[in-house]
Amino acid sequence: MSDQQDHSYHYNRGGMYAFMFSMVLVFSFFFYLVAIHKGVDLDEKVVDPHAPQAENAAPAFDINSVKEPWVSTPELVAYGKKQFETNCSMCHGPEGKGDGPAGQGLKPPPRNLVEGKWTQGVGAIAHFKVLEHGIPGSSMPSFGQLKAADRWALVQFVQSITQNKGNDTPAQIAEFAKTAK
Repeated sequence: MSDQQDHSYHYNRGGMYAFMFSMVLVFSFFFYLVAIHKGVDLDEKVVDPHAPQAENAAPAFDINSVKEPWVSTPELVAYGKKQFETNCSMCHGPEGKGDGPAGQGLKPPPRNLVEGKWTQGVGAIAHFKVLEHGIPGSSMPSFGQLKAADRWALVQFVQSITQNKGNDTPAQIAEFAKTAK
């Protein structure tokens, strides 16, 4: 009987060696991670792919530094174009002609912003209100989650591409902008 017990220990010894080897390997790996490895550097330097890459190029446009985003400037229109590409071009298309890939199945289809056949009013104030509240009963959602300055930049871009600009005066727009958030 003792021969049989010695014999069973012989077969279990291989499993014990494999277990011990794997434990040594695991602890060695953890020791390496904790004591030797420097870790992963998460201090990423995020670069805007649209920003100029030259060393002596102008600093990137900062929308937060604009005091009156309802007054059109070339920088604001360019920023609005980037916002449009990010938020609107999937439905309205890259040029604003209502031919975006996500808009193909929408009923009613997305508006052609270049033609400017507006249903909610003409001009910057009406466009801002549409961005803020959306259009009920249509596929146009609210973009109220965007900062007001970003919505004004979108309005400036739309105003730059549309053929139907409206007749809001700068004074009317400035008065409205004081209440718009």
